[in-house]
Amino acid sequence: MASGTTPHFQNQMGLPMIEIGAREFMCIGALPPFDHPHVFIDMGTESETVCPYCSTLYRHNPKLGAEQAVPPQAAWADQAA
Repeated sequence: MASGTTPHFQNQMGLPMIEIGAREFMCIGALPPFDHPHVFIDMGTESETVCPYCSTLYRHNPKLGAEQAVPPQAAWADQAA
């Protein structure tokens, strides 16, 4: 992702897996103020990865846009940004 911001995703719902359209992203865990350190994750060529903090499995879905997720509420935008 050479331009723009890095998409952020959260798992407030406690789901075992979230589909996302990005391969490079930030996981924040739960919603603030209960979030974990915002960790940058790069899937590389893999189709899924696990967050080292919250153990959420993220699966790449090429049909989604970079900032989209299934479920949609897993995509997070910092209101202060």
